[in-house]
Order: sequence, then structure tokens, then C-alpha cells
Amino acid sequence: MTEPTPRPMQPDDLTRIRFVSEPQCSPDGSRVAFVITTLSEEQDAYLSNIWVVDTAGGEPRRFTAGSKRDTAPRWSPDGTKLAFLSDREAKKGAQLYVMPANGGEAVRLTDLQRGVSGPVWAPDGSRLAFISRVGGWEEPEEEEEKGKSKPAHVIRTMRYQSNGEGFVDDRRPHIFTIPAEGGEPRQITDGDYADGDLTWSPDGRWIAFASARHDDRDYDNAADIFLVPAEGGEPRRVTDTAGPAGNPAFSPDGRSIAYVGSRQVNEAGRNARLYRIATDGGVAVCLTPQLDRSVTAFGMPLWSGDGRSIVFGASDQGNEVVLRALLRDDGTTADVRTVIAGERQIGALSGCPQAPLFAFLASDPTHPPEIFLCDADGGDERQLTDCNRAWRDEVGLVAPERLRYRRDGVDLDCWVLKPAAYTPGRRYPALLNIHGGPHSQYGNAFFDEFQVYAGAGYAVISTNPRGSQGYGEAFTRAVIGDWGGVDFGDVMAGLDEALRHYDFIDPERVGVMGGSYGGYLTSWIAGHSNRFKAACSERALNSFSSFFGTSDIGPWFAANESGALPWENRQWYLEHSPLTYAQDITTPLLIIHSENDLRCPMEQAEQLYMALKRLRRDVLFIRFPDETHELSRAGKPRHRLERFKYILEWFAQHLEGGPSPGR
Repeated sequence: MTEPTPRPMQPDDLTRIRFVSEPQCSPDGSRVAFVITTLSEEQDAYLSNIWVVDTAGGEPRRFTAGSKRDTAPRWSPDGTKLAFLSDREAKKGAQLYVMPANGGEAVRLTDLQRGVSGPVWAPDGSRLAFISRVGGWEEPEEEEEKGKSKPAHVIRTMRYQSNGEGFVDDRRPHIFTIPAEGGEPRQITDGDYADGDLTWSPDGRWIAFASARHDDRDYDNAADIFLVPAEGGEPRRVTDTAGPAGNPAFSPDGRSIAYVGSRQVNEAGRNARLYRIATDGGVAVCLTPQLDRSVTAFGMPLWSGDGRSIVFGASDQGNEVVLRALLRDDGTTADVRTVIAGERQIGALSGCPQAPLFAFLASDPTHPPEIFLCDADGGDERQLTDCNRAWRDEVGLVAPERLRYRRDGVDLDCWVLKPAAYTPGRRYPALLNIHGGPHSQYGNAFFDEFQVYAGAGYAVISTNPRGSQGYGEAFTRAVIGDWGGVDFGDVMAGLDEALRHYDFIDPERVGVMGGSYGGYLTSWIAGHSNRFKAACSERALNSFSSFFGTSDIGPWFAANESGALPWENRQWYLEHSPLTYAQDITTPLLIIHSENDLRCPMEQAEQLYMALKRLRRDVLFIRFPDETHELSRAGKPRHRLERFKYILEWFAQHLEGGPSPGR
């Protein structure tokens, strides 16, 4: 009997994928807890449960049940309990629960108005610390008061709103502790500051956290590492406010803290680096001065049990890898070695306090994220979960081919996916995709959108132009002050390289699309090139001038990326805004935007749409209610499926989707 031919991926496959995340090793290394999330079109919601898999192998077991969201599993230090967050009972957001590690009834510990995030066990297992927002107006419980006028927002800061959160100037996140057996939560930090990235000292006396508490915190991106007594008290600043600092991790002896940051203020595209500083203060030492990659922390850097090395992550030419800093005898310098690599992206990492093991999350273009296990040196790697095996057997996912090309003496990367139903000798339309950021990267990860477009009959082209992460700080900063310049040229050169390499791409049927910064560059390309048959610009920055004053990050992001404030260089803000070139846009343009987007506010889309309509151009404007900047990644399931519908219809209409006879 012949095997059935796998079918192409379709938009509603989003509801069939089991998205695996948050691996957490048990203290003895015998089990890994993790989260599986699915999208329910029927409930129009994300449903998450916690699962457990033995590191010796075997099928994963569901640990929590129900049609709500259970996330953030955290083992107690003795491995007998598992704490997690859930919205199963409360109408106030996710609350903190604790459950016996071998199963049983979950006990809710918190009932806080603004929910809970970031739970961390104390080293002795007697308490947990977590973050919750404090202050602000609350919806009244009395029926006669509901629906009446809300009070005015009194704004005194620039950081008064946040995408996905709304008004936050009067609702600051602070640290709480609570006994593991339940009781009244105790708030241990306060003030007009945002606190996060908390971790306990090994002796349980202190909690380290990251916060911006300096006078100029409204005007810069600096932050510090602080220590606060676990019983509460005045926080003590450890670092010197030289730049961003976060993700603190105590050394096993408690005498020093590793953290991720930089020593430049308000400078976009700088490498985040790994630092070490004594807990009693002093001078921070950079442990990765020669590593020309930006460091990621997987939550926080992971110290070895003997305190002689620190494990962390980094972006590297389309991959996310795991590295180790081996401290030299003087403790101020380190040798960096690779621990976990490959043509893939590592999305999370968890260590085992009592065993030399790492559990980690990995994906590649044809495999959604799954849990893997390896020795502490990266050896003896094995896969623990294959939660999407049945789905992958049914669906024909397409592996991209990587092209390396050169422009202006710089090596650049391009990836091309063939259409899922590719037949030699046929020619296909193509979609050029541009990533957001600009300081992020495309590469070797599973990206559902690319597979959907390939499944619909398109070749999919993606590039990492200058401005992207993973190629060194100079590469990342090359776009500063030059949006729409070197990046535009690099993307177009990547398209040309793909067309030279693959004769199955029909050069007369190419579309361009992108979101956020990718939306910016899509709008920009539409105003500077006529070679595309259609374009789709999503959640885009189209006017730097208005973005500066309306975006939640505008006052810093616009200035840092341009190199000037608007009144210092109005010409730059005008010349580098796609809206300025609306009269030159003749490419049919689909504009998609979310009405609650505070990162690139709705007016960015409205201005470009109205200009193009007034010019009688071919433009379609799709507005999604009750969605934020994260629509394509975390929007309501029905909206995500509806978004695919509009995109595929638009390109089918303008690119005459489907194969054509070859020449």
C-alpha cells in the first residue's frame, strides 16, 4: 500500500499544532515539566496545560487539565511540588497555584486584582516570590456603580502606556512573596517604578531584580540590578546605571551576580553582553568582550554548580545557540565555548540543580518546537517529545534552501522555500518577506506563516539585511540613521539573488510583505520600486514624526534609530517616512492594522490609507478590533485565521496565484 501524499499546510492548521514551550527540569533531573498550547477556533481562545515527560524516555503525561491557560511550571527545590500560573478560577488574570508533583489537587495561593507573573521558589521551598501590578483604578464591584464614568488619566511620565497593557503609569509591577502553603501575599517593593526579572539568593535572604529607579528613567533605557531583603526593606542598587541591565543570576556561593546588559545608553543595535558583578557592588566585568553577538538569557544566565562557568544564549546567522563562559582563575575574564548549536533555534533552556543535564526547546523550519535533553557539555543529545508527529505526517512542510550573497563587500543570507506542490518545469509566484525589529532575524526556526504561503502555492523568500541580529554589532547598527537605505538595498539584492538561482520563480509575479519594521520597509519599497505586483504592509511605522509622540516606545526608539530628536533633524523624520512618498506608490497595497496597537498606533495605517485613497490608488485597509501589535503571533485565533484569509485573497487576486507553464 502506498503512503498517502502529505497535503500542503493550510491556515486552519494553526488549530492543529501543539505549541510546546517552557521546559523546566526537576531538581533531580528525572522529569521535565513543560507547556502545550493549542488554538481553539470554537472558543476563540488559547488553551494551555502543563505536561511532564521522564528524562529516561516515554510518552509525555498531562499534569493539569481543563480548558483554560496553565503556564509557568516551576518545581519546588525538593521536587515534591509544582507551582504554576492559571486563569482557571479567577476573573482577575492568572493566579499562582501549587500542586503535588505526583498529581492531586491544585491549591490556589493568590487572588490578586491584577494577576501574577514570574513565580520563583525560595531556595528552602518555604515561599514563592512573584510579580504583580499595584495601583490604578479598579472596576467597582457594586452593580449600581458599574458602567459609570471612569476617572480621568493623569499623565506625568512618558512611559504611561504599553502595547498589550494599555495605561500603566499608575499600575507598576512590584515584587511579592507568599508562603508555599498559602497565606497573605507580602509586597516587598513599591514606588513609581517597574520591577522584574526577580531571583532569590542561595541563602534565601535576598531577592535580586532589575528596575529603572534613577531620576532620568523616563528619558533613557538604562536599568540596574537591585537587591532587596526577602522580608522587605529598602532596595540596594548593585550596578552603576551605565546602560540596560537585566536577567540577574546569583553565583552558587551568593557572592556575585551574572546579568545581561550593555554599557551604552540609548544606542540601538548594541550587543547585549554577559556581565559579572560582586553582590556588594564594585565594577561590573564584561565576560564576553570578544563575542560579537548579542547575548540572550533564557530567563537568566545559568551558573554551573561549582561557580566556574555560566551558560547563556546568542543569535548567530539565523540560528539561536547556547554558549558557555568558562571563568578564568582571576574571575574577571572568560573563555567562550559552544554548548548547543546546529541549523536550528534554541528557544528556552533549563538546568538541573542535582544532575549535569540541560532540557531545552528547539525548532527548525520543518519542526515546531519540541523538548530535547543533553549533558551539561552538550553531548548525548536526545529528543524527549514529538508532540506534533501525527500532524507532521499529515502535512507536507517545506525545508528552505539557504543562499549566501554579497553586497558592498558584506556577506548576507537569504532563504527560499519552494511551493509545497512544486513541480519541476513550472513557474510560481513568490512572496518576499521582511522581518520586524529591525534588530531581529529570520532563520532556522519553524514559522507557520511561511509554511502557509508555501502551501498556497507561493515560493517564499526571506532575508537578513543589515540591521538584523546575529552577524555582529556593526552589521546590526548599519541601519541606524539609514532606514530605507542600506536595508532596502540588501533586501532587493536578496530578491535578485533568489531570481538568479531559481528559475521556478516567476519574476513577473512577485509580492512583498512584512510587519512592524517589516511593514515599514514594505511601505517604503512600494514608494520606491514598481517591480512588485502587490504588497501587504502590516502594523507598520509609516510616519516617524507622529510615531515619536504616539507610540509607547516612540520617544526613545525614533530618536535612537534616527540619531536625532524630531526638532533636531525634522528633515530626516520626513525623508525616511514612507508616508512622504505616498504619491509614488502605485503598487496595489493591502494595509493590515490592529485597533489597540500601541507600538505602531492605528494612525500610522490611517494616514497612509487616506493618502492612497485620495490618490485613487489600489488599496485595501483591514482593521482588527481588540487586537494589539501582536496580532499575527498572539491575536485571537479567529482573527489570526481571518488575517490569513485576507492576505491570501489579496495576493491570489494580484499575483494570479498558482503555477504557470515554464519557459
